[in-house]
Amino acid sequence: MRFLALLAAFAAGVATAAAQQSLQPQQLQPPAQQPPPAQQSQPAQQPQLRTDNPPTLRAIPDGPGKRVAELQGLDKVTARTQRFYAPVGETTRFGTLGITVGDCLVNTPDAPPEAAAYLTIIDHKPGQPEQKLFAGWMFASTPALSAMDDGVYDVRVLACTMRQGSSPPK
Repeated sequence: MRFLALLAAFAAGVATAAAQQSLQPQQLQPPAQQPPPAQQSQPAQQPQLRTDNPPTLRAIPDGPGKRVAELQGLDKVTARTQRFYAPVGETTRFGTLGITVGDCLVNTPDAPPEAAAYLTIIDHKPGQPEQKLFAGWMFASTPALSAMDDGVYDVRVLACTMRQGSSPPK
């Protein structure tokens, strides 16, 4: 039964990906191009970004504060959700999870609003070896496109922003 549910979720994710042509993860990195079979003796060309649909995701513009990803976590055991900020380049704890944000991108002002974060999520259960649950890009507008599959926790990206911190009291 679980297999059928996973298969249905995968099919829904594929359909969503096809509908979201402006947010293809391939646009974040140049696609690998193979030369045609007749031209294999020639040197390989450098991969190039697609020019018919240029990427619109970019780093958060510089400003005061730290670049952070606003995330939402769900603990399925207690049915509680929590919003929290995870600074880019640092590890943030949520339950037994260690969430590291590698990068956080937003759309240009002339494109529809979107945020994408590269997350590495490792489960640190007490008495057990660390287990990598997720490593990849998550998109705020389509969380099902690239979701973390875990029995206890769900994590999703809400936004990428600059957050101003205050120094602790002395």
